Amino acid sequence: MQFSSEEILETIGMIAEDRLDVRTVTLGISLWDCSDPDAGRCAAKIRAKILRHAAPLGPAAIELERRIGIPIVNTRLSLTPLAQVVPSDRPEDLLQVARAVDVAAAEVGVNFVGGFSALVHKGATRVDQALLRALPQALAETERLCGSVSVASTRAGINMDACLQLGEILLDTAGRTADRDGLGCAKLVVFANPVEDNPFMAGAFFGAGEAETAILVGVSGPGVVRRALEGLGPGAPLHEVAETIKKTAFKITRMGELVGREMARALGVEFGILDLSLAPTPAEGDSVAQILETMGLGRVGAPGSTAALMLLNDAVKKGGAFASSAVGGLSGAFIPVSEDAAMIRAAEEGALTLEKLEAMSSVCSVGLDMIAVPGDTSAETLAAIIADEMAIGVANNKTTAVRIIPAPGKRAGDRVHFGGLLGEAPVMPVNATLCSAFVRRGGRIPAPLQGLRN
Repeated sequence: MQFSSEEILETIGMIAEDRLDVRTVTLGISLWDCSDPDAGRCAAKIRAKILRHAAPLGPAAIELERRIGIPIVNTRLSLTPLAQVVPSDRPEDLLQVARAVDVAAAEVGVNFVGGFSALVHKGATRVDQALLRALPQALAETERLCGSVSVASTRAGINMDACLQLGEILLDTAGRTADRDGLGCAKLVVFANPVEDNPFMAGAFFGAGEAETAILVGVSGPGVVRRALEGLGPGAPLHEVAETIKKTAFKITRMGELVGREMARALGVEFGILDLSLAPTPAEGDSVAQILETMGLGRVGAPGSTAALMLLNDAVKKGGAFASSAVGGLSGAFIPVSEDAAMIRAAEEGALTLEKLEAMSSVCSVGLDMIAVPGDTSAETLAAIIADEMAIGVANNKTTAVRIIPAPGKRAGDRVHFGGLLGEAPVMPVNATLCSAFVRRGGRIPAPLQGLRN
């Protein structure tokens, strides 16, 4: 790739003034050759493969950051869903592998590893059920391990039995990590239509269609976009706002493409995808919500928020797609409440509600993300919240997800504290109207007619 002097100087300015960074360089590792009916041997094979492929990841990232000056915040691992690798219907076997993966992740120095995952959108095997039963203990005992479960797809519909089971798993996980405000739930994502090349946690797994290993890059930059809109002025029409975001996304994507290809070359692996997602952090100014407020909203959550987010998401994708032929993953804009300072303010002031977040998730990347709710929220209500978000993904043929934390002992208006990139969040009220009779019908909500396309 060739860069002009102007592009280089502009990128330096973005890094210095607007917190532009590569949020994560994630190494995807296929574990198909590690499957073994003996859990001990399977765990040993997985650990050995992680050490063999991932040991150079951290040093390569440090060297690349030193050489080109672009901050790389995190290095992570994405693994083949373990329910497809560990051929055992005993939860204790899945736990043994989970612990081995967590230890290996610590040994190679990554901050998260994704792949304690099962795909049950049409039904669950005995191995899937073993992993689901192991999830609460695995997430509570491990530090870096993340889990995900696919419960819906446009072709299969929504597995309501799995939604209810996930509601129960969330309460169990929260209880086991009550001393940390239910932190275990922050490492669990429930999906509709998950992608196989997602570099972001906690929902990353390395799909069956991927190479043996690949570099997946997640690049952010909400501060850069906000600064560009501030320079545009408050009176500019929205088509000019969209054009400015598109041009800015193009520049950010070019930087991410450079990092991804250089990392892949250094490690001797495939360059998989560049995920251009405007993922915020708790740092002031590094906020997707502030981009929307710069467009003219008094607070995110105000009328017009869904339209503004649609504009942002579409412009980010257009700019990224023009800049790289390897854009994939979950490119767009994320709206995790606990990880965005302006989202937190809006939720505390009552401008942003759970229902408004659900509406906004229909036009952005992923869905209900890092939302804390009262600890006495029932499993049925959690399952219904999951099902509503899955319905948006299934009906619109897009990826949607839920990462929700029923905070033990907390009520609406309280706060939870997770630290680091996970931040903190106000506990948001939940509609208390009964839904258990609907959820407990179970079965599967059929796929919409568009799911029959071939």
